[in-house]
Amino acid sequence: MAAGGFSSKRLARVRGLLEHHVESGFVPGAVVVLARHGEVHIEATGRLAFEGAGSQTPMAADTICRLGSMTKPIVAVCAMTLVEDCTLRLDDPVDDLLPELADMTVLADPHGPLDDTVPAARPITLRDVLDGTLGTGMVPAEPGTVPIADALDALVYPSMDEWVRQLGALPLVHQPGERWMYDTAANVAGVLIARATGMSFGDAIRERVCKPLGMTDTAFHVGSESIGRFATAYERDNAADREPVVEDAPDGRFSRPRLFESGGGGLVSTAQDYLAFASALLAGGTHRGERVLSRPAVTLMTSDHLTSEQKANSGFWPGYFDAISWGLGLSVRTRRTHLGPSIGSYGWPGFYGTAWYNDPAEDLTAMVFMQRAHAGDQRLPMWHDFWTTVYQAIDD
Repeated sequence: MAAGGFSSKRLARVRGLLEHHVESGFVPGAVVVLARHGEVHIEATGRLAFEGAGSQTPMAADTICRLGSMTKPIVAVCAMTLVEDCTLRLDDPVDDLLPELADMTVLADPHGPLDDTVPAARPITLRDVLDGTLGTGMVPAEPGTVPIADALDALVYPSMDEWVRQLGALPLVHQPGERWMYDTAANVAGVLIARATGMSFGDAIRERVCKPLGMTDTAFHVGSESIGRFATAYERDNAADREPVVEDAPDGRFSRPRLFESGGGGLVSTAQDYLAFASALLAGGTHRGERVLSRPAVTLMTSDHLTSEQKANSGFWPGYFDAISWGLGLSVRTRRTHLGPSIGSYGWPGFYGTAWYNDPAEDLTAMVFMQRAHAGDQRLPMWHDFWTTVYQAIDD
């Protein structure tokens, strides 16, 4: 038996799966971290890039990667620190700090014209923002078919203040608290945190989450001294028999400070940094003697916050919420359907192929770091294989 209650023989299947994705040309490199019973197992294979200097640098636990939507749980923890010190309250309206979102109107028909609206039945609260029910978010639709989808897609991001002003000028898609909608809420949370703390969103994340947990490589951009550890991100459709297409290079958009610090997906981090974050949640809010949240706050965050009515006709496809729900800034598993995370597990994947889940029933943190656009979609066969290899290796 390996450390942490894993089978050494069966853990080899995890590495074999990683090596397959690298050797096939799917990604140049990948890292898996499994932490259980106080022991950490790391598998890293491949390089930071297919070409250039990164092709000579091994992928490792300190490789810097774009988190994509794995930013969202960090944002929620930051918001909860403000709840704990009574700067914010979950059920208070956000109107004072976000006047742009006060006195909102709501579409009479979510697919109808933007000028056919009714008044919002109540104000938006912090709880709505954190559990994704504030009334607006991603609207999957073909361009030109749903007016609000086109209007939301047309928003520009020159600054957080200007973005939220544009958002507030549009009607909500649904009444506050009525339906779950994705992504936009995390950006709203970022503006709210910045205004509540009186500092930049990035500074608030650093002071309230990253600094206490020792997450030295987690930020909204990569400093010049760390560019050599920053992995290249590739497009979804680069096949093994073609030249890989770079989606974002190390000297690209993350290499300089961002005017819009996106709570929806703007952070970069490393596997070892994110392990500190995940371990703190699994331990009830503390890591190596530093407490970032109370145990009751972690329990609240990782509980199912959506009612059956809120989940009805929500999500990205029919049956989206059959086995998962949403807590505060992350998903929560409500039914076990495969050889994978137990009921009560929580976490979230990211756009570039990162994924993380904590499984309290197994005392397990599991995460994957790679950098390929759209690769975080948990419906992909690779993810079924990954979670299968992780859970079949448990041997106690």
